[in-house]
Amino acid sequence: MKTYKDLVFEEINEEDISILTPIMKRAFDEDTCIHLGKECGGPPGYDNGDFLRQFALHKDSTSYKISMNGKVIGAIILWINNSSNQNFLGNVFIDNELENKGIGKKVWGFVELEFPNTEIWKTETPIFSRRNHNFYVNKCGFHVVKIENPKDLEEGSFILEKRMK
Repeated sequence: MKTYKDLVFEEINEEDISILTPIMKRAFDEDTCIHLGKECGGPPGYDNGDFLRQFALHKDSTSYKISMNGKVIGAIILWINNSSNQNFLGNVFIDNELENKGIGKKVWGFVELEFPNTEIWKTETPIFSRRNHNFYVNKCGFHVVKIENPKDLEEGSFILEKRMK
């Protein structure tokens, strides 16, 4: 268990999947509704635990469930490459009831503190998700380095990097 400000970070275990899946579903569905006008949507398996089992429980990922005031509020999945110091933010989500309250910025603050040897952080986010773009670019300091499938609102994505000093 690790703490940062008022957040608690604990390694994700199989038992956490049933708690995290509904939070993940709400967060992704909210984003899809806001930006695409659809009732639900997210990466394959986001709504039944398969996504978290595949990536959060992967032997090479570093994943944390995030709690605040004793309640699980989200998770983060990282891919840490100590040999190159180029790491990948695979996924982060916070319960939609708590979005836009600075929690994501605190989560990212924890990540930067926890992995100080990182030279470059990389991530990818859907092209339609303007809130994600704002978060990564304006709050966390990432830069768009590539746009994949720029004409496809649902399949397009922004590739982002943050070079650490």
